[in-house]
Amino acid sequence: MSIEGVWDLTIATPVGRIKPVVELRRDGEEFTGIAHGTGEEVPLRDVVVDGDRVTWNQAVTKPLRLNLAFAVTVEDDTLTGTSKAGRLPASKVSGRRRPRP
Repeated sequence: MSIEGVWDLTIATPVGRIKPVVELRRDGEEFTGIAHGTGEEVPLRDVVVDGDRVTWNQAVTKPLRLNLAFAVTVEDDTLTGTSKAGRLPASKVSGRRRPRP
């Protein structure tokens, strides 16, 4: 199963829906990525792929300064899961992979 590609995410947070774009790619034996949204671009850290489950961490500064931990399950061109910021409740995440050009 490949997780590589550009993913349009929707995160249902207590302050509204956030729609970042995440790029995931393989770099040798490791996975890397970048998240774009709310006027900033941040690297993904600690990307781990275990079967159809993918986890990563990222830091954002907009709309608030937060460290986020994502845990999603990928099935074909869709993903579902959660994003957690510290002690705040987890937010639901859904996403769709963009078609490859």
